[in-house]
Amino acid sequence: MGAGGVGGDIWPRDVSPDELLRRAASEEQRASYQANLNSYFQDLLSDFNNRDVDKINTHLETIKNALSKENIGSINLVYGGSIKKHTYVDGLSDVDILAVINNTALVGASPRQVLEYFADKLRERLPNTEIRIGTLAVTVRFSDGHEIQVLPAVSAKTGIRISNVDGTDWSGVIRPDKFASKLTSVNQSNSGKVVPIIKLYKAINAQLPKDERLSGYHIESLAINAFQNYQGNLSYKDMLLHLAEYASKAVLNSIADKTGQSIHVDDYLGEAGSYERRKVSAAHGRIAARMRLADTEASLERWNELVGE
Repeated sequence: MGAGGVGGDIWPRDVSPDELLRRAASEEQRASYQANLNSYFQDLLSDFNNRDVDKINTHLETIKNALSKENIGSINLVYGGSIKKHTYVDGLSDVDILAVINNTALVGASPRQVLEYFADKLRERLPNTEIRIGTLAVTVRFSDGHEIQVLPAVSAKTGIRISNVDGTDWSGVIRPDKFASKLTSVNQSNSGKVVPIIKLYKAINAQLPKDERLSGYHIESLAINAFQNYQGNLSYKDMLLHLAEYASKAVLNSIADKTGQSIHVDDYLGEAGSYERRKVSAAHGRIAARMRLADTEASLERWNELVGE
């Protein structure tokens, strides 16, 4: 019988007690790192969720009042973008609202005419605020730095119509609620972790040079595809690494836009395999490499450098 008596040896015969103590200490340090990293991500998310929500709501109310005071009929404002999908992060996300003009004097107008009308009324209400007309939306930039895009829309039987890509007519029917529902489903199937991961990844993405960043909508689309059949660990660090590794490969090809807002969610990167796509792919591959290094070194400091907080 070995030295351990019943149940076998107390430690393997080829491992010294000092080595066992070293391993135990290493495991304890690893557990401490995991707990501290999890707490770090939770604190970040708490900060993201609490940033300037009241200011955003005040700005939205100001826009609503500016557009609703006219005797043209009811304009229904509907949240779009990251607010609707609960992936909004102040300073990292677009704030979009859809201004549905059904049953108003504007219903027969072209998208450009509606945009110009909206811009005029907003300038009357906000004479000292920067207001820009784009192809699809009027952008209001408030003095505190928040930007809100107002997209005119008209109702259709199965969805809504916004401006087409050149602003000359109304688009085909789009279903922004379809995308939000899909994201909700994937989020729920991953214990509610996908939306927080999107917020954290938006923060990491924001640290990149502008020509290497992904759009918020693109990140959300990549996250849906990355996690719809995910079987990995549901820790923040493992899911972030999975998204970074997935994104670095997936961005090389186009993702079809199933809501109908455009042909692809990532048209801004050009055709499959384009220089722009390869550049973005390499940047997000480097993010994945930095995540692996941070985890290997059990370094909260390296994670902090990634997020930029």
